[in-house]
Amino acid sequence: MGLLTTILTLPYAPVRAVTAIADILLRQAEEELYSPAGVRRQLEALDEAVTRGELSESERQAAEDEILARLTNR
Repeated sequence: MGLLTTILTLPYAPVRAVTAIADILLRQAEEELYSPAGVRRQLEALDEAVTRGELSESERQAAEDEILARLTNR
């Protein structure tokens, strides 16, 4: 029965592969969004952008609030 199932579902192998890759990418993205190290990098990037003059202090505060809200609403 296993061989027959394998043969019959072989055309769906690319779909299963794409789904598996999508699941891996989703897990990695969520880890980056919610991990303490990822959040720290995002906050440090905001501070560096303010130092370079790319963001105003109010824009930095708004972005920081968004990052922290994302963590609390998880």
